[in-house]
Amino acid sequence: MFLTDDIVYLKGVGPTKAKVLASELGIRTAGQLLEYFPFRYVDRSSLSRIADLTEESGYVVLRGTVSNLQTVSTGPRRERLTADFSDGSGTMQLVWFAGTKWARERLKAGVQYLVMGKPTLFNGQWQLSHPEMETSEEQDHSSFPFLPVYNTTEKMKQHGLGTRALARLTETLCGCAAGIEETLPADVLGKYHLLGRREALLAIHYPASTDQLEAARTRLKYEELFFLQLDYQYAHSERQLHSAGRVFTTVGECFNRFFREKIPFPLTEAQKRVIREIREDMRSGRQMNRLLQGDVGSGKTLVALMCMLLALDNGCQACLMAPTEILATQHYYTFQRMLDGLDISVELLIGSRRPAEKKKTKERIATGATQIVIGTHALIEDDVRFRDLGLVVIDEQHRFGVEQRARLWAKSSVPPHILVMTATPIPRTLAMTLYGDLDCSVIDQLPPGRHPVRTYHRTEPRRPLVFSFLKKQIDAGRQVYFVYPIIHDNPKLDLRDLEDGLEMVQNYFPRPQYQVSMMHGQLTAEEKAFEMDRFKQGKTHIMVATTVIEVGVDVPNATVMVIENAERFGLSQLHQLRGRVGRGGEQSYCILMTKDRLSHTSAERIRTMCSTTDGFEIAEADLRLRGPGDIQGLQQSGVLDLRLASIVDDEPLVAATRNDVRDILGADPTLAAHPILLRYIEQSKNKMLWGKIS
Repeated sequence: MFLTDDIVYLKGVGPTKAKVLASELGIRTAGQLLEYFPFRYVDRSSLSRIADLTEESGYVVLRGTVSNLQTVSTGPRRERLTADFSDGSGTMQLVWFAGTKWARERLKAGVQYLVMGKPTLFNGQWQLSHPEMETSEEQDHSSFPFLPVYNTTEKMKQHGLGTRALARLTETLCGCAAGIEETLPADVLGKYHLLGRREALLAIHYPASTDQLEAARTRLKYEELFFLQLDYQYAHSERQLHSAGRVFTTVGECFNRFFREKIPFPLTEAQKRVIREIREDMRSGRQMNRLLQGDVGSGKTLVALMCMLLALDNGCQACLMAPTEILATQHYYTFQRMLDGLDISVELLIGSRRPAEKKKTKERIATGATQIVIGTHALIEDDVRFRDLGLVVIDEQHRFGVEQRARLWAKSSVPPHILVMTATPIPRTLAMTLYGDLDCSVIDQLPPGRHPVRTYHRTEPRRPLVFSFLKKQIDAGRQVYFVYPIIHDNPKLDLRDLEDGLEMVQNYFPRPQYQVSMMHGQLTAEEKAFEMDRFKQGKTHIMVATTVIEVGVDVPNATVMVIENAERFGLSQLHQLRGRVGRGGEQSYCILMTKDRLSHTSAERIRTMCSTTDGFEIAEADLRLRGPGDIQGLQQSGVLDLRLASIVDDEPLVAATRNDVRDILGADPTLAAHPILLRYIEQSKNKMLWGKIS
């Protein structure tokens, strides 16, 4: 049977089971089944005893006999099948709620069975629901010492596709599979003494030993990471070879006057280094595609503005796209303030503006009268046309989809230079894996005069002391944020909500001595702007908000951030929220309010936040605690849907594959000498890559 054959033709499948495999697991071909790997293995020789079971017992293998089969009706056309199972040390109950006909026909009293599953206590008796079973005769005829265990669903079990059935199918497939071609270059296989692909695929399902299993896993992990690297690095290589870009050779009046007259504080060495890297890109003749990382408050926006001025000096327009209207509006006012007195036109384009205003703005953009445009998704509307767009800056880029970014790129006949920014530091392992297509710059210094934010963990009994401290801060002329995880009370969630929090804050900080603003996602754009302006102008002392203020809100006079139910936030989000304070010259504070008792993971997050303000250290901790699936919006892209490899645990393999791919492309950038790799690239050209802008 060839790997491209429809799974319906594999012995033991048929049309009904093929339909279930397709709907539940996306498996439609023999090759896809062969690449559906076990998540664990059961050593058939390692038996447990019913008498030794505890509540900590995990997946167990028991040997014994069944008796006393009983069928009980549980409703119209529904029934439950139970059987007693004894292994000589004790008795437990086996239960089926579905597939009862199949189980009843297969089970025979007095026959020895191998029973597998996770036992639970029910009314004081051990019970196994929908156990995996095989007869001792079936076990004795098997030449494999380890039984593979696959993830399955209830629907699969109802159609006779439990883990044991899948094991029988993969065993059949391993015996008849043809056409398993090698995918890795021979020199790579030899360099690491890797198994061949056919041997690895068969061994991952039915290893003859633990050493063979480890060898198979290593080979297949390497393969996953190798082709992930190849996707990105080949795209980067193609761009370097073929993607011509505008040549910005002039450093003119816009840049020089701003540098001489308007720069608000001396640039850090890190900012200078990044500007040099970007300048080199923009005059190289290749299209720039650069990621700018920088912790909150590190001065990324200033760097972006100076690069936009370089575009203006070379006769082009520049635009900045932000994920929210609050952030876009703030960038607009910041740019206006910083460029005051210079003959540079800056306009704001957001969805909530009046149609007549938007129409006039779009007309000025089309004629080139507007040199710098700042906006949200409104920038990618079809009727937004630029006269000559030379540089695109995308802020908090992971909040935009690939298609949205591509539409902005298409606004110019000659692709503009691209600078994407993020204030959420990327862990080194993720950067190695996902940014082969992007050149990376890092601002790793804070501007002079900035103090690290001091972070403290407090629980409910200490709230009066916290509020006393806040009053002292407000009396000293400072302002305070309160952040809540939800807006309205939800009986299903044990969380403080904003509405309740607002009432509590107003009780502790009564009018007219204290004024309070409120901000959340259900307010209109006008209401958000009104509340934000009041807080920025110092007319209110406290901002009670949800995480809508997470990104970009800049009020230098705000010195305290109180985060309620901090245990319910991820590390990255806590760090972003903390970045809303510490933006002025005064010492600032972040207070993490939590319940008294925390889970191990929550306690680790809180401990990390209190021990460091280094965004990269926090990002690494976040990756360890959560894994890569939920970092930087990756789960929506599916690009890290790795079957075996782990970005966290397999960092040496990540580094090895990155270097190997780099060496291959360095010697053979078109892959002319690597037809297998070139065929893979051709087949994957239509895939959406998260790190790519287009």
